Order: sequence, then C-alpha cells, then structure tokens
Amino acid sequence: MTPEDHTAPPPDSDVMLVQRTLGGEQRAFELLVIKYQRRVERLIGRMVRDSDLVQDIAQETFIRAYRALAQFRGDAQFYTWLYRIAVNTAKKQLMELKRDPLVFQSQMKSSDEDETSSSERELNFNAADTETPEAVLASKEIAQAVNAAMDALPEELRMAITLREIEGMSYEEIAQALECPIGTVRSRIFRAREAISGRIKPMLERQTGKRW
Repeated sequence: MTPEDHTAPPPDSDVMLVQRTLGGEQRAFELLVIKYQRRVERLIGRMVRDSDLVQDIAQETFIRAYRALAQFRGDAQFYTWLYRIAVNTAKKQLMELKRDPLVFQSQMKSSDEDETSSSERELNFNAADTETPEAVLASKEIAQAVNAAMDALPEELRMAITLREIEGMSYEEIAQALECPIGTVRSRIFRAREAISGRIKPMLERQTGKRW
C-alpha cells in the first residue's frame, strides 16, 4: 500500500463528495444535501422562527454552497464551511425582512407547541414515562424558560451557544463558522451561559427549594 493510499479520503467522505461534484457528478452533491439538510435547518431555525422561511433559507444556503463549491479548499471541515454560508444567508434574509416590519413580525411568529417540542428535543428535557405529572410539567417549564432565554440573547451570543451546545461544534469550528477569533467565541459562549443561567436559576430554586 502506498502513502497515497493512506491519505486518500474515503469515497463517501465530504471532501470526496465535493471533488465528485466538481467533476460533474450531481448525485454527489445531493448526498451532501441529504447529510446536512436537517442540521442546517435546525441551525437556521434558531435564527428564524417561521418554518416555511427556514426551508427557503436552507434551500438558498445549498444553492449558494453549490455555486461556491470550487472555493472550498478543505482547510476547514465541509459542514463548518456550509454553516458559515447558512449563517450569512439567514442574516441577509433577516436584514431584508426588517425593512418591512409587518412582514418581519409575521415571519418571526411561531406557535407555543412548536417552541415546546423543539426545546425539549434539543435540550433533552423530555420527562421519563415514570415521572409524576408535576415533574413532567416542571421539565416543560424549564425547557420553555431555556428556549425563551436563548431567544432573548443578542444574535451573536445565540448563534455561538447554539453551535456549541446544540450542534456540538468545537470552539475552533465555531470560530470558522462565525468568522471571528476563538477568544471571541469563548467570550460569547460564557456570556450566553451566564444569561441563560440567570433566567432559569430562580425557577430551579422554586422547584427544588435549594439555592443554585
């Protein structure tokens, strides 16, 4: 086996799929879309609350990624590169919506049921079947409080904490996705955690009778 065999990416790796796409194989890019569509939509969903708009932005993200694919050099992971495009696309869309306040308010609305189910899935606050109704209610209230606390964060803090806690990205990957120094990422995540903690600590204290 030659050294090249050791370093060559596997056929289904992101890098290889990018190379195959650039070589004219449309199916290769479709595989990348299938692989990352839900994660991209989840990320955009933290910025934009209208489900139809989320799908539109996700579609625009992949269109932009496809057009810019030749610029992907492999110095960062593909999904980090893709997330950066998704964040920038969502920001652009939000800026355009804010020019029309009525449209912006309509698009940013979401139902309470969607909020609750989303926060429970993302933050693992689903109660076990054996828990009491009081415990189930308490977990839902905490999930709603955390979700509300995240929504109340400034955009730069919300994006950083989302990429870290929900997407599980490293500080280095977040810095690449948000195009900022890693020290800035650490600061934003710390501030976001402090803000969220400040919102939910009183609730936890009321429910447990303990001070946190």
